[in-house]
Amino acid sequence: MSVPTDLKFTKEHEWVRIEGDTATFGISDHAQEALGDIVFVELPEVGRSIDAGEAYGVVESVKAVSDTYAPVAGEVIEINEALESEADLVNSDPYGVGWIIKVKISDNNAETELMNPEEYTEFLDE
Repeated sequence: MSVPTDLKFTKEHEWVRIEGDTATFGISDHAQEALGDIVFVELPEVGRSIDAGEAYGVVESVKAVSDTYAPVAGEVIEINEALESEADLVNSDPYGVGWIIKVKISDNNAETELMNPEEYTEFLDE
């Protein structure tokens, strides 16, 4: 299972890549594997403000429907429109073309509650 070193993670198996004041969200390799074949991704509206820990969308697979939760607070500035017609990108490349949304971070302490890759790997092994 892949755990990139440039990301932070949540206990809900969300990942975030922080670059300046922009954060890209997605679900982890572990999460997509547990869900199985993803058939639909519900995306939020651009311009929506979301709080850390708030559900902002849904990932639906052949096995289950699961909410997606924001790792950090911010305003949605971009959605991955490719997922509207190719939801399975989340399965094939969860950390690359399978990203879900980008937000402009509104909390300067955004990373304090997140796990680094080593902590996330340990969390998965528990």
